[in-house]
Amino acid sequence: MDDLLEQIREHFGVFTTGDAKLRGLDGKAIAREVRSGTWHRIRRGGFVAGETWRQADAETRHLIRAAAIQRSYGDRVAFSHTTAALLHGLDVWGLDLDRVHVTRCDTGAGRVERDVVHHEGFPESDELTRVGGWQVVDPARAALETGTLGTPDSAMITINHCLHRGLATPEELIERYARFQRWPQSQQLQVVLRLADARVESPGESRCLWYFWLNGVPMPELQWPVWVDGREHRVDFAWPQHRLLGEFDGRVKYGRLLKPGQRPEDALFDEKQREDAIRRITRCMMIRYVWGDLRDPRRMCQLTKRMLDVAA
Repeated sequence: MDDLLEQIREHFGVFTTGDAKLRGLDGKAIAREVRSGTWHRIRRGGFVAGETWRQADAETRHLIRAAAIQRSYGDRVAFSHTTAALLHGLDVWGLDLDRVHVTRCDTGAGRVERDVVHHEGFPESDELTRVGGWQVVDPARAALETGTLGTPDSAMITINHCLHRGLATPEELIERYARFQRWPQSQQLQVVLRLADARVESPGESRCLWYFWLNGVPMPELQWPVWVDGREHRVDFAWPQHRLLGEFDGRVKYGRLLKPGQRPEDALFDEKQREDAIRRITRCMMIRYVWGDLRDPRRMCQLTKRMLDVAA
């Protein structure tokens, strides 16, 4: 993430009105650059190259906004919530990225502006860290704060990723949660923290687990090991007593597993061969989940229950 911040500062080139004036540009010249699209005005007094902004995805634009806000506020604030999660490299899903989140470290009041939400969270000294020189709440607090902004399955994604990357332990998250369990929307994190597991490897798996719990599907074993031809493979979900295995979103994995020069269809064939071998060795049925299934999670869970009954 330090490399990304360096890009934001150097490659993305966030700069201020003062920076432009030091280079001999007056207000009219600045306005001309913005009108032409050469520059993009991020916020009052903050700019970035127009092409950089147009090519940036939603998460990158969020961090570009954060860079402009950092120039304005410095250490009077700490980046928090979704912004801190992104700065720590955590997965977020289903959240509004149009506004940057900061927590006041001075006497400034909480408020909501067009592009930034100011929180009055008063971070403790042990809850603050530095990312690329910026003051940021630590990963544990960032994950929990982010979890209060969206749905429980969204919270599962960020918290599980925090655990999976080893940025916090379950005990640290529970201890930190105790500090602000009376905050708005924090109650929904009680179940999320009970279900959270460092073995979860993707956002899709996190969402599946939440909906399994919500719809009464028996909770599976995670990253279940299977040995095929002397090599260990891991299956996302396993219900061994029901002889059912589950994998999430293979199409994404195929792209990630591409070897140099390998085509996606070759990776798909290899994955199909792997799946056939796992079924043959374990004598288990296999169910595969994709993102589209999560548009109707009740149906997905009903199908899983039927498969559990059939496989048993």
